[in-house]
Amino acid sequence: MSEENKEIVTVGRKVPAFELETFEPAAGKFGVFRLEDALRAGKWTLLVFYPADFTFVCPTELADLADKHAELEKLGAEVLSVSADTKFVHMGWKEQEKLLKDVKYRMASDARGRLAQALGAYDPVSGLAYRGTFVISPDGVLVGSEINLNNVGRNMEELVRKMKAFVHTHKNPAEVCPAKWKPGEKTLTPSEKLVGRVAEQLK
Repeated sequence: MSEENKEIVTVGRKVPAFELETFEPAAGKFGVFRLEDALRAGKWTLLVFYPADFTFVCPTELADLADKHAELEKLGAEVLSVSADTKFVHMGWKEQEKLLKDVKYRMASDARGRLAQALGAYDPVSGLAYRGTFVISPDGVLVGSEINLNNVGRNMEELVRKMKAFVHTHKNPAEVCPAKWKPGEKTLTPSEKLVGRVAEQLK
């Protein structure tokens, strides 16, 4: 993500190539995540931004994400938590905070806030990220974007539900998923026959 790129990436647009230094708890080592590698592997990319390590709501969110990590991986997703902290701080926090004991996904560093800025999740007052959740398709398109103020934690169960819907519609582009849709339930195929008759279609 170049420093000159100040335009915010919005839903439906391609995400410019970026790379982030990471701490990888599963391997106990440092690494680098490159979006182009994930796209080349045909993977989805899930970015879960939070303001800072050693804070209070953040470890509860990351623990919830850890509980859903295996399910998200089965859907073909590369999962990363992201904050402005360095990979060294991530490692120290992971080792000290008991809520993070089951975290196996990569913990990425957006130390200068460039990616958070590009995705519209940057708070210029604090210099930290908001609670932003972003879903990037295997085609490199931003298909999901949610940004919250930092005083309320997220529910990762809903992230899993939306991820399943994104995967389904990516494979079946003629279909759309109604509210609360889960795999196995009816989808909708938009056409002139469906106008004003959605209730009948869902029966």
